[in-house]
Amino acid sequence: MFTGIVETTGRVGAVTEDEGGRRLRVECDAVDSFSHGQSVAVDGVCLTVESHGEGWFSVFLATETLERSALGARSAGDAVNLERALPADGRLDGHLVQGHVDTVTDVVGVEAVGDDYRYTFALPPGHEQYVAEKGSIALDGVSLTVAAVDDEAGTFDVAVIPTTRAETTLGERGPGDAVNVEVDVVAKYVERLDAY
Repeated sequence: MFTGIVETTGRVGAVTEDEGGRRLRVECDAVDSFSHGQSVAVDGVCLTVESHGEGWFSVFLATETLERSALGARSAGDAVNLERALPADGRLDGHLVQGHVDTVTDVVGVEAVGDDYRYTFALPPGHEQYVAEKGSIALDGVSLTVAAVDDEAGTFDVAVIPTTRAETTLGERGPGDAVNVEVDVVAKYVERLDAY
């Protein structure tokens, strides 16, 4: 379980194609307490640390992960958001994020609004019903609040404060870039219960 409060960013140091998936070596000096088998969210995708050393760790991306997320397009040098799993006695500052990415969507636009930024994203096909104004959404692992939904245009907006833009990879994202989407799990459970 995660919160969507990104601890730091890292860089993809190397990508290795493997049978049934790919491996990423992620370089990160800011977090040094990784251990074998630990869960870590990389751009919002819950992955397992396979090996680690000073300033780096490696993870395996299975076919399911590659099909549902934008991690298949990440290459050496790309920045990624990082968050370690929430400890049982930790603070839940964002919202409940599982690291189970539902799909990807594209950035449509970025606009400065005073000191803040308004990011517009395409409503993810097949997941539109989970995107609600003032609801929670995780984009590349960042816990955000949906500011507006435009069903006619097929877009939704989020407001991004300067700290979030500077301390996550959102500052590097622009129109046409793909981001991972995890919708609020509570909405999915409500829909499932309503079906019965």
